[in-house]
Amino acid sequence: MDADEFRRCGKEMVDFVADYLENIRDRRVFPSVQPGYLRQLIPDQAPEDGERWEDVFKDIERVIMPGVTHWHSPQFHAYYPTANSYPAIVADILSDSIGCIGFSWASSPACTELEVVVMDWLGKMLDLPEEFLSGSGGYGGGVIQSTASEATLVALLSARVREINNFKKAKPDIKVENGVIMSKFVAYCSEQSHSSVERAGLIASIKMRALPTDEDCSLRGQTLQDAIDEDRANGLIPIFVCATLGTTNSCAFDNVLEVGAVCNKEGIWMHIDAAYAGSAFICPEFRPLLDGVQYAESFNFNPHKWLNVNFDCSAMWVKNSYLLSEAFNVDPLYLKHENQGKMPDYRHWHIPLGRRFRSLKLWFVLRMYGQKGLQECIRKDVRLAHEFEELVKSDDRFEIFGKVVMGLVCFRLKKSNEINEKLLKEINTDGRIHMVPAKVKDIYFLRLAICASRSNSGDVTFAWKVIQEVTEKL
Repeated sequence: MDADEFRRCGKEMVDFVADYLENIRDRRVFPSVQPGYLRQLIPDQAPEDGERWEDVFKDIERVIMPGVTHWHSPQFHAYYPTANSYPAIVADILSDSIGCIGFSWASSPACTELEVVVMDWLGKMLDLPEEFLSGSGGYGGGVIQSTASEATLVALLSARVREINNFKKAKPDIKVENGVIMSKFVAYCSEQSHSSVERAGLIASIKMRALPTDEDCSLRGQTLQDAIDEDRANGLIPIFVCATLGTTNSCAFDNVLEVGAVCNKEGIWMHIDAAYAGSAFICPEFRPLLDGVQYAESFNFNPHKWLNVNFDCSAMWVKNSYLLSEAFNVDPLYLKHENQGKMPDYRHWHIPLGRRFRSLKLWFVLRMYGQKGLQECIRKDVRLAHEFEELVKSDDRFEIFGKVVMGLVCFRLKKSNEINEKLLKEINTDGRIHMVPAKVKDIYFLRLAICASRSNSGDVTFAWKVIQEVTEKL
C-alpha cells in the first residue's frame, strides 16, 4: 500500500466508521455466534502473497462484524461505558502515524510535554488540590496509564517501596531481606472494590483485606481504623488503602473523608479509584463526592469510560512523583539524555517502558468539546438514568437496588435471585438489549448503564419495553 492507495483506502475506512457509528442501532447489540465461529471463516494459515485491499475490506462485514459486541450501541447497557468520539478517533490516527514510543522526553518531546499540560488541564477541571498538579512547583503531576487496574498496581507497588525504605531507615542496624519485610505488609480495600484491586495485591505479593461496608455499600473510617488496630496488634504493617468512588457493582461511594482522615493519621498511602465516576467530577454538582481527595497520595479515573476519549486513557495523579520513580527507576545508559530532570521521563511513572502518544486524543477532545460540552454529556446520561429509574418505580413488580447517583440503575424483580437470573438470561437471549448482573450482600440484581454517547430518551423507553415484554413471558 503506497501513499496514494493509503489516501483512497483511508477515506473508505473513515466512511465505513462513520456509517457504522451513525447506523449502529440497526445492528444486533450482542452477537449470536458460537465459540470458534471465526476460524471457520478464514484460512488456517496466512497467505503466501499479499491480498488486495478490496478483499480485506469485504471481510470486515463477513468475518469481524458478526462477532462484535457493539459497545457503542444505545442498546448496550452492560458493564460501564467505553468512550468514543470522532475527535478522539482522529487523534488516534495522528498518534498511530507519528508512532513514537514516548518513554522519555528525548524520545519525543511533544509526547511528554503535551501530557504534562493536558493532565494539568484535566486536574484543574476536577478542582484537584494544587499538590497534584505539575505546574504547582511541587513534586506532583499527572500521567496517562493504560487502565485503572494498572494505576492501582502502580500505586500499591510505590507504597510498598516507600514502606520498605521506611522500615530500613527506622531499623538501620537490622539486616532484613525485602521479602521478609513485605511478609508483614497488609493493604485494605472495600468488599465492593473492583477485582483488579485484589489482583494488584496478588501481583505485588501484599495481603489485601476486603473490609465490610455499611448499608450504602460504603467503606467507613471506623471500619478501617478497627482493621488497622487489629493488624498492628498482630505485628503487621498497614501500608495502603484503595478507596473506591463509584463501584462496579452498584456505583457506591466509599466515605473518602473518613477513610482519608484515618490514612492521614496512620501514615498510610490512600489511592482513590474513581474509574467510572471520576468523569462526573468535572460537574460542580458532583464534585463534592470527591471531597477527601486531599488526603490521597494518588487519584485515578478513566476518561476512556465517560469523557469521550477512546480507550486507552486512564488519568492518574500523584502528590509526589518521586515515590513512583523510586519504585520503577531503572536507568540504562541508552535511555539517558542530557535534559534529564527538566521534564518527566514517564517510563519511571508506570510499568511498561514504551507508551503511545495518548495525550493527543485527550487534547483534541478537551479542545473540541470544551468543559461545558463535556459537562452536558455527563448530565445527559445522568438524566437518562433517572428517566429509567422512574420507569422501574412505576411498575410494582420491580424495585430499585441502592441509589441512582450517576448513569447506572440497579434494579430487580421483587422475587428470588433465581427468578432475576432467569430474567436477565432471557433478556440477553432476546438480543435487543444487553445487560450484566451484580450481586451485593447476596442480593442478585440487574444493572442498566447508560453507555452510548448517542443514547436518548427513546432508547431508555425501548429498553424498558423489552424488559417488560420479557418479564411478561416469564
